[in-house]
Amino acid sequence: QVQLVESGGGWVRPGGSLRLSCVASGNVYEIHDMAWYRQAPGKERELVATIFRFGDTAYADSVKGRFTISRDNRKKMVDLQMDKLNPDDTAVYYCNADVGARTGYAVNWSHYWGQGTQVTVSS
Repeated sequence: QVQLVESGGGWVRPGGSLRLSCVASGNVYEIHDMAWYRQAPGKERELVATIFRFGDTAYADSVKGRFTISRDNRKKMVDLQMDKLNPDDTAVYYCNADVGARTGYAVNWSHYWGQGTQVTVSS
């Protein structure tokens, strides 16, 4: 099976930076779009940034100019560099990916989620 595992969360003061990483493992044949979502307490999960199959990116207005999403296809990894963090960025951050999983001679495509990593911005 396919798993997405995030790392890099933690606590940081306002204005600081964190870098999140997410690695896919298992019987991965190919990965198309990859994204980061976040969910703050009492709020719905929201899309933060997407990196498409061939490298184009898209960002939520709230993080434009502060966050940068990148991917390494060989390592099956997506990163989120977060700069100029503020308390409104406090949330659990989730990795998401469209993954083709090899099953015998077939490839089955599904959305996969990581388990989430906590990011806390406070003084």
